[in-house]
Formats: sequence, C-alpha cells, structure tokens
Amino acid sequence: MAEKSFYDVLGISKDATEADIKKAYRKLVRKYHPDVSDDPKADEKIAEINNAYETLRDQDKRAEYDAMQSNPFARQGGFGGAGAGGFAGGGQGGFRWEDIKDQFGEGAPFGSGSFRFDDIFSAFGGGGQSTSRQPGFDGYDHFGSAFKDAGPAPGQDQHAEINVSLDSVYQGDDYSIKLNVPTRQANGSVAHEQKTLKIKIPKGITEGKQIRLSGQGAASMGGGKNGDLFLKVVIDHPDNIRLEDTDVYQTVNITPWEAALGEKINVTTPAGTLGVTIPKDSKSGSHLRIKGKGIPAKQAGDLYLTLNIVNPEVTTEAQQQAFAALKASFADTKISR
Repeated sequence: MAEKSFYDVLGISKDATEADIKKAYRKLVRKYHPDVSDDPKADEKIAEINNAYETLRDQDKRAEYDAMQSNPFARQGGFGGAGAGGFAGGGQGGFRWEDIKDQFGEGAPFGSGSFRFDDIFSAFGGGGQSTSRQPGFDGYDHFGSAFKDAGPAPGQDQHAEINVSLDSVYQGDDYSIKLNVPTRQANGSVAHEQKTLKIKIPKGITEGKQIRLSGQGAASMGGGKNGDLFLKVVIDHPDNIRLEDTDVYQTVNITPWEAALGEKINVTTPAGTLGVTIPKDSKSGSHLRIKGKGIPAKQAGDLYLTLNIVNPEVTTEAQQQAFAALKASFADTKISR
C-alpha cells in the first residue's frame, strides 16, 4: 500500500493555496496537540503533520516535493522521513536494480556500450550537467563529496501558536508553556518528552508576530542540530476591543445625558484608567482618538474609543415620568428611520 502523501496528511488537494494549507494545518494541530488530544498516537500524528506543513508551506520545497512525487525512482523516506513518498537513495531500501531495468530496459547492462553510468544520474535531474568521465573520475567522487561537505541535515523547524493577554503586550511578560519536544536518544532513536519552556513576551509585540526559540524544534534524523520552534503570537482581548496592527479600538458605553451634555468620565483601557471628556451632542459610533495609547510598539499605535449610547433601564414610576417629560421636551425632534 502506498504511503500517504503530504497532501493526504493535511487533507488537502494538490492545487491547494497557501491559505488552504495554513487553515488545514491549524485545524489539525488543534485536534491532535498532545496537550489536548486523547489519541494515543497524537505525538506521531503531530510530527507527521508538522513534517507535511514545513514542506508544503515553502514554495521551493513544495515544488521539489511535487517533482520527486512524479519521479519514477521516488520511494519512501526521502523527503522529510517516512510517509513522504520521496526518494530514499541507495542503502535505505529505496533504490532498486529493478527500477533501473524498468527505466532503461533489460538490454542495457553495465559495460554493454548502450548504457552509461552517467545516464543514471541524468534520470535524477542532475541540473542538466553531464557527468562525463574526467581523468580520475570513478563515478562517485563528484556526488559523494557534495553530500559529505553538506554535513548532517538539521531537524525541521516547528510552528505553534501562543496565546497572550493584551495586558502582557502592553507591559511585556514572562510565560511558561509545556510542549512535547522530540529528542534524540543514545541509541539514535527519536522520542518525545515533555518540557517546560520559559517564553519572554516582548513589550509592544503585535498579532501574528513570531517568537523564535532556537534549538527547540524537531530533532535531526542524522545527528545534526535541532530545528527551531516558532511561536506565532495570538493576542487575547475582551469582546469590546479589536486590534488593527498597533491601533486599539475599544467600545465605551455612555448614558444619553453624558452624550447630550458632555461630561468627563473615567475609562478603564489597556493603557490604564484614563480621564476622557465626552464632547457635547456626541453620537453613537463616533470615535475619540487618544494618541500614543495603542500597542506600545517601536512606533506606538493610537487608542480609539468608540462611543455607544446606552439607555438606562426604567424600573420605577418616577423614571417613567422622567422619560415622559423628556419626550415632551423633544416633541419636535425628527428622526430618520
């Protein structure tokens, strides 16, 4: 049975857009994250999901992966580990003499004159360059030295999200998170262990920015350096607040008389409690701009207070009479409905 492709792992089609890939990845991470999933194979699935995402989110890696998928010599394990459906190379069970015979035919043995060692490498897309024999060339030196100089491949970078409060963004803060981190064992295998990582939330960071933790990504399969962990910042805030980059919009309820007469009120904002003067004859939906009181980034944003006029609850006869008197006072008022 063929191994699942990266597209199958993420549950997307081969023509999926970058947005489709990101959406599918975030949905799967929420479902299988070991901290919330009851699936006994959650660790393995998360590793598989991250592996697929890291390849398909990168245009160059995705193009290379697609090319390897269509290569007649492609086998398991060559592109990001098992399940990738990629080319494994000699010594890993992916390169077979039968494949060469299928590609070049039975009547093309070595030394027959109709088959050359160079032809094997041209089948793998050698960049259009010939491997014609130079003095001393044995058919392996050119390729072997290239792989040797490259050294062991590092582990893949991992991506996750971290939810932080708006107060932490205004002041800066320290967070602790628990993650299942892949680590290499003494016997060379990779296991997952739970680690507590301390995260510094920089003051003024904005939604969508990433915090990089060096060496906290996936372990290298070849003994190289670990990948990095990138945490995308998601800012939690009350429902009456919305964010636009460094600008903060906050809805503030006011009474009809505060809107009509104009009064100074105290408002609790992410920047602290602020004294604000309501202009006379204010309307619902109008904005009061407080410069420099948005997210305190390098260039601080502004705080916009959106006024929302709220009628008081009428519970007594005296209050009903007061509203009746108000109605009489504004009998000539015309309102577009």
